[in-house]
Amino acid sequence: MIATPALPPCPGPTPDALPFSADAPWLAPLAGYSDLPFRLLCRRYGAAVCVTEMVSAKGLVYGSPGTNDLLRSVPADQPLVVQLFGAEASFLGRAAALLRDAGYGWFDLNMGCSVHKVLKQGAGAAMLRDIDNALDVGRALIAAAGPGRVGFKLRLGFDDAHHVFKDLALRLQDLGAGWITLHPRTARQGFGGVAAHDALAELVGALSIPVIASGDLFSAADGLACIRRTGVHTVMYARGALHNPAIFQDHADLLAGRAPVLADAARLAAVIARHMALLRRYAAPDHPDAAVWKMRSVVPRYVKHLPGAKTLRLALCHCHSWDDVTAALTQTLGPLPPVEEEGEA
Repeated sequence: MIATPALPPCPGPTPDALPFSADAPWLAPLAGYSDLPFRLLCRRYGAAVCVTEMVSAKGLVYGSPGTNDLLRSVPADQPLVVQLFGAEASFLGRAAALLRDAGYGWFDLNMGCSVHKVLKQGAGAAMLRDIDNALDVGRALIAAAGPGRVGFKLRLGFDDAHHVFKDLALRLQDLGAGWITLHPRTARQGFGGVAAHDALAELVGALSIPVIASGDLFSAADGLACIRRTGVHTVMYARGALHNPAIFQDHADLLAGRAPVLADAARLAAVIARHMALLRRYAAPDHPDAAVWKMRSVVPRYVKHLPGAKTLRLALCHCHSWDDVTAALTQTLGPLPPVEEEGEA
């Protein structure tokens, strides 16, 4: 018999509905990046919904170390969608039931990850090769979470010979799916080539539930162009947010007809200072150095277009404390602005 794991309770309150509209862009689940500090950073700039990093359903059920870190949240981190992965209906259903008991209200099943260690488990995009099992898993998740409370992240198919996205999405809709997110590439493509955004319009025309676009949305202009071209309900920023967490503010500015704030050193210093403050505040107590390492890895993405970016990247490699990080940043960006407390906890 499997012991019931002690999950951190959702700090809530969990909203009764999620926003699906052009003025409500989402933050994608980003393995290794969309932790609590990054989610709060993106929310500060206007992310309407955030999705956790991928959580293994089997790991959750068995109380695997690290699962609770992925679920760490605070009241300001709402609405929050928990993304699960796995290929066994029994584990997905149990995981969703445990999370519901802990107060979590919204879920997503990853059927799009093309990383080998996920594929070899039959999970992620590998599920696109076994539609019957994908539907069994979807049915179990929806039964445990409730109709309309589960979304599904899809790709076009596993390869170009098997585009299954529309048929699978229609069948998931019939089971009670709440929304579909489509990254219009195949699993074989990974992130290569160009996302086939025309497939998004095809899916919008076929479904009566919301469709969220993902893939090749590197700027707010990309996101809004995708909405206007395909008719999707909203977009999910992934790599665009990794390089610019303020992409959500840019999205709102463009939607309102305003020019986005220039991504110069002053703006980036403000973004980085806030991210650093959040990392320091919410660093995992058992891994205090991990927050410094995270800062060393994310800053080069933010500043890569600025003069001196290479020098800063090399300097960060030698940073082992927050004082070291601050000194390296000040050399390139100037003094970091103070960060006001906004009650994220």
